[in-house]
Amino acid sequence: MPADPVAITRDLIRCPSVTPAEGGALAYLERILGGAGFTVERVTFSEPGHDDVENLYARIGTAAPNFAFAGHTDVVPPGDEARWTHRPFAGDIADGVLYGRGAVDMKGGIGCFVAAALDYAAACGGKPKGSISLLITGDEEGVSVNGTVKLLAWAAARGETFDHCVVGEPSNSDTMADTIKIGRRGSQNGTLIVTGTQGHVAYPERADNPVRGIVALISALQAEPLDHGNEHFDPSNLEFTSVDVGNPTVNVIPGEARARFNIRFNDIHTQASLRALVESRVAKAAGERIRWQIRWEPSNADAFLTAPGPFVDVVRGAVNDVTGKVPALSTTGGTSDARFVKNYCPVVEFGLVNRTMHKVDECVATADLLTLTAIYRRMLERYFAS
Repeated sequence: MPADPVAITRDLIRCPSVTPAEGGALAYLERILGGAGFTVERVTFSEPGHDDVENLYARIGTAAPNFAFAGHTDVVPPGDEARWTHRPFAGDIADGVLYGRGAVDMKGGIGCFVAAALDYAAACGGKPKGSISLLITGDEEGVSVNGTVKLLAWAAARGETFDHCVVGEPSNSDTMADTIKIGRRGSQNGTLIVTGTQGHVAYPERADNPVRGIVALISALQAEPLDHGNEHFDPSNLEFTSVDVGNPTVNVIPGEARARFNIRFNDIHTQASLRALVESRVAKAAGERIRWQIRWEPSNADAFLTAPGPFVDVVRGAVNDVTGKVPALSTTGGTSDARFVKNYCPVVEFGLVNRTMHKVDECVATADLLTLTAIYRRMLERYFAS
């Protein structure tokens, strides 16, 4: 009997693995993968100031090439469970739809690539023409310091190498097979700080209001684009997300103003060149009049691109073989663990439709789970045949 992605996804949903809890999800995967001949290891990583996180690595085969699937079993909290039509960790199926937290982000993707890997391995008598690996983490929805980034380093230190990887994040926007993510924009946070001189509003000549300065610098940073994009990426964008002076009193000119911002940037920039560009624009606008600084936050989210070529053709061809559709190649959206995988091998993202992720009544059509499993199985057939 072929592995059932609907049953696997349902059973994973029933594991309440809200970040960073394992919730039984990795134990469940260890049981079914180990029983099918995969070598399975569960490893826990720690970092001062952060929760310990348990992760799973499974592999069948010892030869090259090594094709990897990657994903995460941790999920965001369900919120007010009373608002759910079906309990978030019940795994209910109604009218061909499976409900539950993680249904699309991304226990459904894991259920599908686990089912595809089990079926392909069984068809090969447990000896694929190469190797199939599964990298499954427990903190993608959190700060991402004790998950994939460390699991990859741990595997590399043991001599494991990966030739190509598919991350099973929900990549499709509206319907199955509409989008493959071949890259992601980077993400950089910062705080613009303008220092003034506090004083009484009735005596402005004795003060220096930083609000005027920060308004001028915000306007300067938004006056022109950071770039105009390129063949595979939209233009980078800088968005201010808060402006604050911390002033509860209406008759006091504040001494400082702060504005937080986030930049989603394309591969025209590195983090260093992006910071230099922003600072040069602020310095030009400030001149000698405005006292300013930018506090940059650490970021592990660089832009990357897996250029179209043979690997992308394998993935795109598998989608077309199963669905008859030719998916678009995209670099839009937020960050994912693919930003860590790209340091070890070419990586793309392809999974379910992302319309209900993180929402109340997150759900997936059972037909989509069957379709995605067939696509993953076809990817393996194409990959090892080539």
